Amino acid sequence: MKELMVVAIGGNSIIKDNASQSVEHQAQAVKAVAESVLDMLASDYDIVLTHGNGPQVGLDLRRAEIAHEREGLPLTPLANCVADTQGGIGYLIQQALNNRLAARGEQKAVTVVTQVEVDKNDPGFAHPTKPIGAFLTEAQRDALQIAYPDWHFVEDAGRGYRRVVASPRPLRIVEADAIKTLTQKGYVAIGAGGGGIPVVRTEQGDYQSVDAVIDKDLSTALLAREIHADVLVITTGVEKVCINFGKPNQQALGTVSVAQMTRYMEEGHFPAGSMLPKIVASLEFLRHGGRRAIVTSPDCLPAALRGETGTHIVNEGNKDE
Repeated sequence: MKELMVVAIGGNSIIKDNASQSVEHQAQAVKAVAESVLDMLASDYDIVLTHGNGPQVGLDLRRAEIAHEREGLPLTPLANCVADTQGGIGYLIQQALNNRLAARGEQKAVTVVTQVEVDKNDPGFAHPTKPIGAFLTEAQRDALQIAYPDWHFVEDAGRGYRRVVASPRPLRIVEADAIKTLTQKGYVAIGAGGGGIPVVRTEQGDYQSVDAVIDKDLSTALLAREIHADVLVITTGVEKVCINFGKPNQQALGTVSVAQMTRYMEEGHFPAGSMLPKIVASLEFLRHGGRRAIVTSPDCLPAALRGETGTHIVNEGNKDE
């Protein structure tokens, strides 16, 4: 029986730098991602993909801001930007995969626009900290504050003002059952892009979108738990997770237990803005029944799946697998 693997692709794997922002550049980058996925399928895994969208949402927001300033067009809500980029990035990934899979008569890829339920009383909404969009002048900030009195802004190190939104914890992947069903039917499902579209329950029981940013690694781990995945893979900018990073005694981690990684985390080895969410997500997945979590760079992914590199976090009972 095939193992089910959930793989998180970073948004910066698709837009690598400012010179690679065009759709054409993104499509080329996605082809490299597709090759790694083909390797995983050849290794007899069922695959679910998630992806980041930070650079892409930033571009969407900036386009909307320019259109608002120059033409008076309404600003696009953040939740809609997340939905738009889920569709746009998912389209590039599924096309790249399907072009290769069709020739082999194998699985097809499909994108699921995914909502993620959050708590409307999450403390993050009272103290938003996640910056989005462009830097603003004081006059631009004041104009937006009048037009959108519920928005929050912070001054950013003398570079101007930026809007900030909440980053609530994900509670439930609304389309998890649909994604699970697709994998059972032989599809490569692409879901929970950008951490998912954040939604809350109204008093009537309906879903309503909110302007927020959900950490994509936490949403990926939650999706992996809800569809009962065996393996969670989080790609990042380094081949292996390191302790004492940047110091003379820096040490790259190979296979480590949940207990060991928890101790390293509690000792403060992982920065909050980069590696920490990936470690937290991996540990949550393993503590809820996952078999293995792998953290590595996209180009090292095939070798990591063969056990040749990457950081592998396992429960003690699985350490020798």
